[in-house]
Amino acid sequence: MIGDRGGRGGSTTSTLDRTEPPDLRLGANLGAPLRPVAGTPADRIVARHTVQTSTAEFRLVLNAPAALGRRGLSEALADAVAELRAIDVTYSPLRADSLVARLRRGEISAEAYPPLADIVARCAAMRAATDGWFDAWAVPGGFDPGGLLIGWAVDRTAARLRAAGVSDYAVQSGADLLVRGHAPHGGPWRIAVHDPARDRRRAPLMLEMTAGAVGTSGVGGRRNHVFDPHTGVAVNHLAAATVVGPELSVADGYATALFAAGPAGYDWFPTADGYRALFAAE
Repeated sequence: MIGDRGGRGGSTTSTLDRTEPPDLRLGANLGAPLRPVAGTPADRIVARHTVQTSTAEFRLVLNAPAALGRRGLSEALADAVAELRAIDVTYSPLRADSLVARLRRGEISAEAYPPLADIVARCAAMRAATDGWFDAWAVPGGFDPGGLLIGWAVDRTAARLRAAGVSDYAVQSGADLLVRGHAPHGGPWRIAVHDPARDRRRAPLMLEMTAGAVGTSGVGGRRNHVFDPHTGVAVNHLAAATVVGPELSVADGYATALFAAGPAGYDWFPTADGYRALFAAE
């Protein structure tokens, strides 16, 4: 089912114009053609980079003013890459020596490390906002913020890009995406979102965005990785859940909760904070 449930539309708009190729793809057909870089205005410089961490792959597209210079752009990119790698090392629940793993074992308190306290607070807020369908404390093995951790990492990386003078960018990890500003061609970012429950040969939903995020749960090829927090049983009653809104960490959390809840998730969706369900694919 394709949905459009909840929240304000914000700067995310759907379009039926399929004559121009997208700048980015989410979901299926990731190898299909994208809009070429040619045509970038003379007053802009563009950098593309892929970062592989222990848990995820991130793709960055930076569209910077020429006044920043290639050296400035390179430094901004290096800082963004360093942030993603540092978050992976410090907070990944898959690393035995990470702060999350140590918190799970009771060796430290979240309050001792402000970013860790922020992760815990976001998980608590998401649990309250979803009637408990997102619950980082109900995961086998103990506290696990994985349902929003990639989004949190992207949000923090985006903040560093803006601080470095790059206000037009896209940061993508799998079917999760955060964009701001304009694409290299000068217009809004055109994003092809493929619903995994539909025939892959069918045309995707096209979005145009100048600010916002797309968070998805269920399309990474992993099964039995989202649990019903009320029963502890792995769930697979949806093929995927996709949510759009301002911050990727929040969109990710809502998508994870919708994936866990299935149709019951619409009891607490729509939300009042600018997020809406784009797909709830059965």
